[in-house]
Amino acid sequence: MKDLDNIPALMADIGARAKAASAQLATASADAKRAALQAAADAVLAQRSAIIAANAKDLDYGREKGLSDAMMDRLMLDEARIQGIVDGLRAVAGQDDPVGEVLAEWDMESGLHIRRVRTPLGVIGVIYESRPNVTADAGALCLKSGNAVILRGGSESFHSSGAIHACLVAGLEKAGLPGDAVQLVPTRDRAAVQELLTMTDTVDVIVPRGGKGLVGLVQREARVPVFAHLEGIVHIYLDAGADPEKALKVVMNAKTRRTGICGAAECLLIHQDIADTIGQGVVRALLEAGVEVRGDEVLQSIKGVTPASSDDWGCEFLDMIIAAKVVSSVDEAIDHIRAYGSNHTDCIVTEDDATAERFFAGLDSAILMRNASTQFADGGEFGMGAEIGIATGKMHARGPVGAAQLTSFKYLVDGDGTVRV
Repeated sequence: MKDLDNIPALMADIGARAKAASAQLATASADAKRAALQAAADAVLAQRSAIIAANAKDLDYGREKGLSDAMMDRLMLDEARIQGIVDGLRAVAGQDDPVGEVLAEWDMESGLHIRRVRTPLGVIGVIYESRPNVTADAGALCLKSGNAVILRGGSESFHSSGAIHACLVAGLEKAGLPGDAVQLVPTRDRAAVQELLTMTDTVDVIVPRGGKGLVGLVQREARVPVFAHLEGIVHIYLDAGADPEKALKVVMNAKTRRTGICGAAECLLIHQDIADTIGQGVVRALLEAGVEVRGDEVLQSIKGVTPASSDDWGCEFLDMIIAAKVVSSVDEAIDHIRAYGSNHTDCIVTEDDATAERFFAGLDSAILMRNASTQFADGGEFGMGAEIGIATGKMHARGPVGAAQLTSFKYLVDGDGTVRV
């Protein structure tokens, strides 16, 4: 039985076992990893009743903590969402194995033949909040890319994550791979996070997935390199050249489909030329759907719109709330997004190709969209099967982080008794 009171010893043991498992995974065959993921999917499907029962405990815990409706939605698992977990595991299983992929190769006049090939990162620590499906997504992607992973889920999803983790371990063991390749920190104690952030001897990278508070804590205190998954302050700009039907469909879906995910729209920018037509129609539709619209002075003339404060620009509401503002041009929209965005996902609705290109060129968000709901900002929707997060930094990985993004590379150099002159 693990000593849950001695957190440093607990985490050191987890790290040592993860490092040992990563050495085995690095040379595991593509077939073995595929079999492990398929077996894990089978286990999740077979254990769905037990997972839902575990989730019920987490939902009770969440209600006691007073979580918002949006956060409770992130936490909740039902048959459909568990089927989504199963489908995600099978999708990752079916992907090409990234490990060993030749990224480039060339010959030198010296007689050397050089190949640059994908290689696992090693041990990945994933720290996340609320959403228990991240347990499966992160575990699957790390396994596929040949990495061991240490999962530290949110306190709210403790029981659900444990039930899903057990299925992943069962899949690994059935395929003859080490169960320690996917470990779940077995305590809610926050001291475990502090330890994980400093385990430079055994952990190669940390991926935080959660709100600004969590990501900020990780970035401040981690001694291990970090892939930042920052908050999703997502903007939609309705250009003067917007199609009214597309504008309505895109904005309504982006805001209301699921308000608690990082791809949900948080700010609506409307070109002044369509403020009284398309813009007003979209704002009224949002209000009718129960969205609180916090607008600038121009939009406050619409009945039901409440005044926006300076704090509403750049706020990740994760709720049925959206900030809204009228702008004079695409350049003003770009300037606003540069000032208040988080480089996560931003969208333009327009039929004007030149304006769309200006929007794409003027912003450096990890994901830029045109005439499409920002709720597509998801690794599964990008064909990755799942994602470990949306990286908003500029180093190594950007946007949805799938299996390929969880690799580095090394150079393989062949000679024939070749020596340097």
